[in-house]
Amino acid sequence: MTAAGPVGVLAIDKPVGPTSHDVVGMARRGLRTRRVGHTGTLDPFASGLLLLCVGPATRLSSHLTDLEKEYVAEALLGTRTDSHDLDGTVLEVVPDVEVSAASVEAALAALAGEQMQVPPAFSAKKVKGEAAHRRARRGEEVELPPVPVVVHEIECLEVEGLRVSFRVRCSSGTYIRAIARDLGEALGVGAHLTALRRTAVGGFSVDDALGVDALDAVPPSAWITPADAVRRAGLSWFEVGEGASAELAQGRVIPLGELRGSESATTAALEAGRLLALGEVTERGFQPRKVFVGS
Repeated sequence: MTAAGPVGVLAIDKPVGPTSHDVVGMARRGLRTRRVGHTGTLDPFASGLLLLCVGPATRLSSHLTDLEKEYVAEALLGTRTDSHDLDGTVLEVVPDVEVSAASVEAALAALAGEQMQVPPAFSAKKVKGEAAHRRARRGEEVELPPVPVVVHEIECLEVEGLRVSFRVRCSSGTYIRAIARDLGEALGVGAHLTALRRTAVGGFSVDDALGVDALDAVPPSAWITPADAVRRAGLSWFEVGEGASAELAQGRVIPLGELRGSESATTAALEAGRLLALGEVTERGFQPRKVFVGS
């Protein structure tokens, strides 16, 4: 995209099979750059939207990772696994399970809202500096403290036998595997996740995503500019006047223009559709914290 290399955000439709890190590796090889990062892990059995930040846009990663997510998922009732998904070891199979569609819908509806969710033991959560899943795979007993999450929307799509399909829109950090687990516990029969597809991240949709095969030759139209990514992320932003880029490059405070976007803690300074800096609003004006000018 530039003489210094590609810069921007790519929306990728990750297939079932590869890890998120595998997709990053594909992007590094296809784009011929090491500066690539993703903004939210998808398990190998999961598919869907994976946002890749490339070049200086990697400095946007934390702001995109924190966006709310939307998924379509499938759970199997009557079987519990240690990982709460189909890749885990079966712990229990409940015989002669009988549940009504109405009871499933009610149990899912009860999982909406703010809550304290216990993360799966097979997760990347750290326990004394080590990922919990490493300890769990060694057979250690792992007990993780509950964390606050928000399930903004949850909808039952279909109940077919013991298989339940549902859609969920939730805060970053919410484990859909844990939702399947909690659904099974609420129904008294156990459950685990058998399929997962991420359909949206904030204002980004999987409908606009590229397949991994396109990473060898990404069309220019597929690149999401850092400025557009800021807008889709819902960050507050404003346009600066001529000469502001030099001030920002020196880390100097500049007067604010007309703010747009949400009331986010982070604000972006744009110039003619180009992202110059991320920072915060102070009494003196805009204080840059991450400067993209000259990156």
